[in-house]
Amino acid sequence: MNKVELQAKVDALTEEINFLRALYELSQMQTQISDTSVVLTMDNNRNLDLDSIISEVKAQYEDIANRSRAEAESWYQTKYEELQATAGRHGDDLRTTKQEISELNRHVQRLRSEIDSVKKQCANLKAAIADAE
Repeated sequence: MNKVELQAKVDALTEEINFLRALYELSQMQTQISDTSVVLTMDNNRNLDLDSIISEVKAQYEDIANRSRAEAESWYQTKYEELQATAGRHGDDLRTTKQEISELNRHVQRLRSEIDSVKKQCANLKAAIADAE
């Protein structure tokens, strides 16, 4: 692995850690909210509709939780797509590099063949010169 790939993995893991940290914090907030108890004193001079108040607060809480979940899922999906695109680019780069290496290996093989041929010609010429003397 090269430095760019390792850095990409580090960045991806850092983002995932941040995402998981945000989910953990959200979970902690939900735990704190559910562990919170409320003590109400009632003034009998007023008509309070506690059921509707509780329903409204519950609806607001559920709305906030749903929005937070949707935002987290959206963020995670975006990061996942970015990582897929990065992986695709790295795959393309790897294929290109492999092709270049293959072409260079063929070129080296061709040059070696030419060198062997020239060496044989030199040997033949040396032998012909030695025979002519």
